Formats: sequence, structure tokens, C-alpha cells
Amino acid sequence: MNSLVRNFIPIFLATLIMTLVISGAMFIRADDRDPNANPENKIYVRIESGMDARSIAEMVARHGIIRSKVKFIALAKINRYEDKFRVGVYDLYPGMSTQEVLDRLTSGETLTLKFTIPEGFTVKDIAKRLDKMEIAREDEFLKAAKDFAPYNYIEKKPDVIFRAEGFLFPDTYEVESTASVEKILDMMAVDFDSRLTKEIRKKAKDQNLSIYDLITLASLVEKEARFDEDRPIIAQVFFERLKIGMPLQTDASLQYLLDAPKEDVAISDTEIESPYNTYLHGGLPPGPIANPGIESILAVLNPSDTDYLYFVADRDGHNHYSHTYEEHLTLVNQYR
Repeated sequence: MNSLVRNFIPIFLATLIMTLVISGAMFIRADDRDPNANPENKIYVRIESGMDARSIAEMVARHGIIRSKVKFIALAKINRYEDKFRVGVYDLYPGMSTQEVLDRLTSGETLTLKFTIPEGFTVKDIAKRLDKMEIAREDEFLKAAKDFAPYNYIEKKPDVIFRAEGFLFPDTYEVESTASVEKILDMMAVDFDSRLTKEIRKKAKDQNLSIYDLITLASLVEKEARFDEDRPIIAQVFFERLKIGMPLQTDASLQYLLDAPKEDVAISDTEIESPYNTYLHGGLPPGPIANPGIESILAVLNPSDTDYLYFVADRDGHNHYSHTYEEHLTLVNQYR
């Protein structure tokens, strides 16, 4: 190999390396924002404690927010962002530049999130909704709700699935995206407690109803009634059955045991061995089966002045009432 070639090789390699370095730097520094990106196409992502640049890059790339994980990780290193990612939920959108995403996730400007819990939602329903909205993880919420009982009227029953059940008021809430599940539970329970006015507490006491039993009954009414006019009548039916020692036999308590709701429970469902099965066990179930709204609570405190023993809902959700089992069977055949 002559001296010319020997001298050329190092120069060529140096030039090649320099070219690659410059090209890489240009690639990393280039604005890769999609000019057609629409900020309205929001995607919510949650940054959790312990996540590093690589795991975050994989998450935002999976959502289609960035195009290159390599560029994200390199920029994070160059900008020394690796330990500056802030825990919380952020709203991003596909087509953002990598630098924009990094700036947002290290800004600490997390979202304030609003969520609505409808009347009749169970603890499991709430957990699923919060998880879907990236507000709280479903498993963490369920774990915390199992023994959550901030007020002494939330009785400790051995067979209760979730002690928080029934005592999380259905409402619209707004929380910081960094709020813990304990804070969310506490907020909902405080709201519930504030709805128990002096009048409600006094009326329950005058009727020899504990707050716990009041809410347990109200949860049954909530799940059985689609229309407000039915609530006090259904409450009356339950009181009448309890008075004569008849099992409540409410399908709502069976639905609480099922993995997914059914339009009609089956005979086999009535044979499920559980304290919540009001076909097999007399009296009230161990605790509430849902989180009732104020109308169902008031219906229990103000039941109708009737003496029905049976009711059946038609396909539109309207209930039809009867005094005898024979009349009830006729209505079942007619409406179901």
C-alpha cells in the first residue's frame, strides 16, 4: 500500500465519521413536527414514578405521538431531561415534535381532570372509568376501596366485598392528575357525608334505620328503578317483605355477583352461594351493592303508602306491581 493510500484512509474515515455525526445531529435537532397535526386529537398519557426516557419513549411512540424512539431518547440525554420527567397525566397529540413532547413531560404542567360518576355505579364501575381516563389504576382503586371506611357509620361486616361500596357519592369531580386513589376516595366519601343532612339522619333514626341499612336499601332501589316514580314503591315492597320475613329476592343483588350484567338472571344464578344472594338468604345483603343517588335515599325514607309484594320491569324499564304471586306471574308472562 503506497503512502498516498495510507494517508487517504484516515482522512476518509474521519470525514465519514464527521458526516455521520453532523447528519445525526441534524436528525436529532430537526423539527419533526407534522404540519398537519391536530391538537384537538388529544391522547392522555400518564407518567408514573420510576419511568425512564426509554420506557416513556416506547409509550408515546405506541400511541403514535412521536415517530422515533431513538430521537426521543437522544434528545432527552442531550437536554439532560432523563431525571426531570414529572409524574402526572398530560394531554398530547399525534404529530407533535419530539422536543415539544419532551418539554411538556418535563414541565410539570399536569392536567386537572374532571370525571362524572352516575347514580348506581359500583366500586368496580368507578375503578374502570378512572382507569380508562388515566386518572387512577383500576387495581389500585379496588385495593384501596376494599377496606376504605372513613366514617363510623360504615359498618365492618366480614362478608362485604368493598367497604367503600355505597358511600362514594355519584357526582362530577375535578382532581389533579397526580391525586392518589386514597385522595379520590376521600373526596367522594366527604361528598357523600355532606349529603347526609341533619334531616336525613334524624328521619333515619326515627325510622329505626341505621345509615348503613339506609344506604344498603337505597342501593337496591337504585339498581331496580329506572324512573323516579318507581323508587318509593320499590322501597315499600322491600320494607313489606322484610316485615313479613320474606326474602327480598332482588335480581340486583345477583347482578352484583356476576362478572358482567345480564338482561335477565337465570335460575342457576339464584343458586349462587353468597351472602349477597337475596334469594337464598333472608334480610338485607351484607352491604350496599352500588352507590345510590339522593332520590333513592329519599325514597327509602319516604316509601309509598301501598302494600305491594311483587314487581317486574318491562323492557322499557317501567315497573308493574302486584299483591300476590299469581298476579306477579301473569305480569311476568305479559311483560317479559
